Parts: sequence; C-alpha cells; structure tokens
Amino acid sequence: MTKKIGMRIPPKIGADGIESVAKWASSNGIDIIDVPYYNEEVKSVLEANGLEVGSIDGVGAVGQTKLLSKDEAARAEAVEALKNQMTEISRLGGKVMFMCLVPEDITISRKDAFEIWKETFPSIVEHAEKEGVYIALEGWPGPAPYYPTLGSTPEMLRAMFDVIPSKHFGINYDPSHLVRLGIDYLRVMSDFADRINYCHGKDTEILYDEQYECGNIAATFGVNYDFSEGPWRYTIPGQGDVNWSKVAVRLEKIGYEGPISIELEDHRYWGSLEKEQQGIIKAKEHLEIYFK
Repeated sequence: MTKKIGMRIPPKIGADGIESVAKWASSNGIDIIDVPYYNEEVKSVLEANGLEVGSIDGVGAVGQTKLLSKDEAARAEAVEALKNQMTEISRLGGKVMFMCLVPEDITISRKDAFEIWKETFPSIVEHAEKEGVYIALEGWPGPAPYYPTLGSTPEMLRAMFDVIPSKHFGINYDPSHLVRLGIDYLRVMSDFADRINYCHGKDTEILYDEQYECGNIAATFGVNYDFSEGPWRYTIPGQGDVNWSKVAVRLEKIGYEGPISIELEDHRYWGSLEKEQQGIIKAKEHLEIYFK
C-alpha cells in the first residue's frame, strides 16, 4: 500500500513562511502539507513545488472555540465564519478540514458541551456536504485536569455519530492520543472505519517509571519531558508504543486512501530548526517502511 507522507508545519520550519516550508518539504520527500489556512497564494506555492494540500485548520475550530460557547450570538458568528471558510477552500480544491473541539469554557462538563455541539453542528455538516468538504476531528483530549475536547474517546464519538451520521463528519486518526488514554488504537480503526477522514503520524511512549509515580493522571510537580503530562510522552513514529506495521495493514483493509501526515511533537526533536528537520526526516523514514 503506497501512501503519501505529509506534515503539519512545526514552528521553526514554518518561521520563514510557506515558500520556505514548501521548498524544504519537497526536497526532502514530503508529498503533502497541512496548513493553518488556505488561499490562492498557498495553493500556488504548494503546486509550484510539486506538493498537495492536506488538512486545513478550521477557522475558530482548533482549540478553545466559540462554536461551543454558551453565548448563542458568539456561536452563530463562529458558525458563519466556518461556513464561509469551507466555501472558499472548496473553491480552491481543499477537501479536509481539521478541527479540535475544545469548549470556550474548558470547565464545563463534556456532557454539557455535547448539548451545545448538538445545536451547532448539524448545519455546519450540511454545509460541508454541500461543499464537498470532510471534517476530521482531532482526538487530543485537551488540557488537564478537565480533558474537555469533544471526540477523543469512542464513547463520545459514538454519541456524535448517532446525531450526525454523515461521513463528512469524521475523525483525524491519531494513535498517539489513543495510546496515552489507554484506548485500543487498532480497534478504533475497525469500529470507526468509515469515519476516518485523515491520519496523523505521531506516536506515544508510555513512561513506566513516571507512571508508577503518578498513575495515569497528570504529574503534580512537573514533568521530565516536553509534550508530556508525566506518565507518557509524545514521540515521532517508531520511538513510541504504536505498531505502525499493524496500523498500515488495518488502514489498507478499511480502504483509507488519504495521506499519513507527520505531527511533530517530540522532546528530542524540538527547540531548533535543525532538530525539527531531523525529527520530520526520521519520522518520514520510519513511516515509509510501512506505507511506501
């Protein structure tokens, strides 16, 4: 199974703008770039370097979002902005919109946030269907201690998909979040096969000594690594607990046709341009063993 390998843009690699990103990515065998926004300029830069656009961040739909605000007027304004963006990216040929649905007030319960979501999202997904855009929900559970993100567990995903059966509303399959949550990351692929609209190449190492100290909850007195809460840390593919051979086989079985896009969040490959570049290249090389 040959898959295209993509990447989200890390901060140091992205510091000099999209043209610099595209040239570096193209020269290092990356096929796809995920972007925070998409317009004619970004499209032309990617195409000039032989690259394709991957996922596009939903405006106001990544992190704490007014789409899940208690304020009805604020929600309506956010919905309108998101629909306008969908229309624009569809016109430019974009297909996948990345979302991470953290309520504006992270202290409200997930159940209450879900009730707000039920009011807000049916019309958004109807618009996505009309424009040929597929929503990919990020499974990051959100900040401790509340873990407020909607769509990070099978329980919540089932509830959401019962409300909105459209395949235009699906998930960004990222095994790293599932591993840290103790969720069977392979079973998720079979249970939600028809809802996988995008896929991230990121891994998680369970840190057993740290886990002994604080269990599965976030450490109280600080962590030993960046991109960690104590008992685990995010890594590049191949340096954590994910079996990428099994992921590849199951993605092939369910007929997933999209790319595997590297999301670089790793203590060892962070803090300088050189480290980020090294991390992306090592991640790509590992994924290519199974996907190329």
